[in-house]
Amino acid sequence: MHIPRRQWSRRPPPNTEPVHLTQEGLNKLKNRLERLKYDLPAAAEEAARTAAYGDRSDNAEYKEAKSALRRMHRQIAAAEDQLRRVVLIPDGPDASGKVRLGATVTLERNKKEQTYHIVGPSETDPGKGRISHTSPLGAALVGHAAGDEISIKTPRGTTTYKITKVA
Repeated sequence: MHIPRRQWSRRPPPNTEPVHLTQEGLNKLKNRLERLKYDLPAAAEEAARTAAYGDRSDNAEYKEAKSALRRMHRQIAAAEDQLRRVVLIPDGPDASGKVRLGATVTLERNKKEQTYHIVGPSETDPGKGRISHTSPLGAALVGHAAGDEISIKTPRGTTTYKITKVA
C-alpha cells in the first residue's frame, strides 16, 4: 500500500507594499499592538488552565483557548509587519497645491459640496469623508488642483466633479 506524501502549501510571498497611514492611524496601530501584547499573557494562561482539564482531543475549552491564542499571535505579527512598512502621510497638498495623499479636497457636483480627506486604503471610511488614493474617485483626484474638473465612470454613467478647494 502506498501512502501519498503530504503536499505542503506554499506561502504567498511577503507583502512589501508600503502601508500609508496618517499620524492618527499610526497611533491607533501602535495602541492596538500594545493592547494585544498586554493581553497575550492572560490568553496563554487561559490555554494552560484549560489544558489541565485532561484529554485535549475532547476538550472544547482548550481548543477555543488555543485558537484564541493563535489568533492573537497572528494579529501581533501582522501589526508588527505593518509597522515595519509604514509610510507616514503628511497633511495638506503638495508644494504646487495639487491633491496628494493627506490632502483634504472639496468637490462640487450638482451645486452640492462634498469634502474628502485622501488617506491610505487601511484608513478609509467614506461615511466620514475619508477615501483611499486607490479608490476610483481618490485616484482621479490625485495630481489635480483647485479649479480642475474630473470625470469618473460609474455604473450609472459618467459623473463630473469640480475641485473647489485643496487643503
